[in-house]
Amino acid sequence: MLYDAYELQRSWLASASAMATVGANWLNNPSNPFAYLGGGPVMASALEVFAHASASRGKPAFGFESTTVDGREVAVVEEIVLQRPFGQLKRFRREGVEGGPRLLIAAPMSGHFATLLRGTVERMLPVADVYVTDWRDAKLVSTREGRFDLDDYIDYLIAFLEAIGADQDGVADGAHGAHMLAVCQPSVPCLAATALMSADRNPCRPRTLTMMGGPIDTREAPTAVNTLATERPFAWFEQNVIATVPMLYPGAGRKVYPGFLQLSGFMTMNLGNHMMSHYELFKHLVTGDDDSAEATKRFYDEYRSVCDMTAEFYLQTIDTVFQSHSLPKGEMLHRGRRVDTGAITDVGLLAIEGERDDISGLGQTKAALTIATALPEEKKRYYMAEGVGHYGIFNGSKWRNRIAPVVEEWMAANG
Repeated sequence: MLYDAYELQRSWLASASAMATVGANWLNNPSNPFAYLGGGPVMASALEVFAHASASRGKPAFGFESTTVDGREVAVVEEIVLQRPFGQLKRFRREGVEGGPRLLIAAPMSGHFATLLRGTVERMLPVADVYVTDWRDAKLVSTREGRFDLDDYIDYLIAFLEAIGADQDGVADGAHGAHMLAVCQPSVPCLAATALMSADRNPCRPRTLTMMGGPIDTREAPTAVNTLATERPFAWFEQNVIATVPMLYPGAGRKVYPGFLQLSGFMTMNLGNHMMSHYELFKHLVTGDDDSAEATKRFYDEYRSVCDMTAEFYLQTIDTVFQSHSLPKGEMLHRGRRVDTGAITDVGLLAIEGERDDISGLGQTKAALTIATALPEEKKRYYMAEGVGHYGIFNGSKWRNRIAPVVEEWMAANG
């Protein structure tokens, strides 16, 4: 019933958004005499804000056409390297550019598409051969494809690293594979995959693993997100936040944690800021500041584009990461096998945290360096970005100018 009620509301809002768009365009039309009345621009701006806020959204495109490498502009072409039912490995091939470090960016499976990391990918394109984990919306995956949980996520990461780290003959390229960068939630499965590959001496194990704002040990400086996951019993999540995909989608009948619930939670956490952003958008439109208005629209176009995740992945993450703290305790299992972070002996680990992160508190990501007990100290590094919140770790000017250079330096030092 929850998903059906949401679909009914979404359909109504889509119609209302279309009507508001028509009204705004009519009031902004120079040939319309009402456009010149005192309240015309104000009403048009209000309708435009409503239309944008209530519009339906699908999966955005990365939209990269070119980048600059060594001072020259080169074309960027998206390629699918490996495709699986619940996600694909996407490469941003720089035409005419050979060599350079290979970088796998692990996108969160937390209600948003991989395009949330557009700024992360864009910043690394000039210096690396970039790949990204492009996860699918669970409501679009038929139940015939089976389940997808945290164990599957780890298996996908290993398969993606092996696809990057093998040449055309299927032979591993050197002693290590690509570098790996985990943004937020994937820090746990990325560290687990690194430990498993290290224990197996897999030649495609990553050269470095950079974890940014990741919940490695949520017992450190718990945030509101962590508290929500621990103050309620596991059964509460099963009964209250899991829904069934309705019949109009290919994944009809699949149990999911809906993206709209995840978005509602994030919006509620900072409701005042979001309301003020839309008020500022209204003022920009009234005054004709189109550049500022478009910047706000672009942010919310991405932020409000959400996708569902499978119920088993969500629930296993709640249990393993937030309630049992299995990885830092040395108790995490992958298909019955213990994940031993002590097996990591030659992969450079970089932990990055934001001083003002309200999703993953200070110390949660840094914990990865402590539990990698056999890794030499010169293979560990910690960086705390002053004045940076969760989103600013991987997007925006502070990411581009202060944090990304640290990642580049670490990759070069361990290349």
